[in-house]
Amino acid sequence: MAARKPGKPGRAKGPGAKGSGRGTGKGDRKARSPGPGGTAKGGRRSGSGGAVRGGAPGPSAPDRRRRRSNRGLGGDQVEGRQAVRELLLAGRRRVDEVLMIDDLAGADVLEDIQQLSQELGVGVRRVSRRHLEGEALTESHQGVIARAAPLAEADFDRLADDPRAFLLVLDGITDPGNLGAILRTAECAGVTGVVLGRHRSVHITPTVTKAAAGAVEHVPLTLVGGIPTALSQLGERGVLTVGLDGGSPRSIFDLPELSSGPVALVLGAEGAGLSRLARQRVDVLASIPLAGELNSLNVGTATAVACFEVVRARGRSTG
Repeated sequence: MAARKPGKPGRAKGPGAKGSGRGTGKGDRKARSPGPGGTAKGGRRSGSGGAVRGGAPGPSAPDRRRRRSNRGLGGDQVEGRQAVRELLLAGRRRVDEVLMIDDLAGADVLEDIQQLSQELGVGVRRVSRRHLEGEALTESHQGVIARAAPLAEADFDRLADDPRAFLLVLDGITDPGNLGAILRTAECAGVTGVVLGRHRSVHITPTVTKAAAGAVEHVPLTLVGGIPTALSQLGERGVLTVGLDGGSPRSIFDLPELSSGPVALVLGAEGAGLSRLARQRVDVLASIPLAGELNSLNVGTATAVACFEVVRARGRSTG
């Protein structure tokens, strides 16, 4: 729970009103399980980088389902024009191929994808709309899909030991649209790392990469076995952990501790809010005061408000 109305501290239990936070995406159409983990070996790469009609088919649907059953970060299928463009621009992981509908109208971002693919030696395979629809895992692919090596996990200890750490700890976020929006905000706010639970949490699905608009290529992500244990470890390292909870009488705007030192914002799932153990292990519980009639914010919006309050507090302390 992240937001609080004056005089109504106990009306909502989560960062968004129950049932109100469906996220910004439509969810994964064919497979709702998190993306695959581990590191892929080998992989196809075309030296020409040009557009190729047809060509060797990609991994079969059963192969993709087997890979998605792994509990790593995932991210090996990227859908959407901006997400694919950022994947190629970042150049941080191997890209095997790009699939593009053969009758797409011209656009600058498509030209960028073509040029970047050619520079990187990544084959662009032109396919029919029907074929790409069969390969897509979301309904918002915008006619472009890339297959790449899964995202590598960042080292939790390294993130926690950064003296200027600015972390997000996500406690049970399961909606891919919400996670994507949170990651986009995190990248824009300069977050140095995002901590996700290995279980009972959405990982990097195509819906997440699309909603994040490329942020997954730039924000370090790490998986932990348990969020409460991770919070204890952060506390032992001197990281201030601040849990967003609408029932707290303390405002996020009245925490001088945010202005210096390492900090981790802890956010719970839509509706349910922070888990009991997470609430017990954070250093501070804080709310976002509300002045309207509604009693809560969507978790993605609450994240944005809290993140930029940290940015403001730190800027004031160093300015």
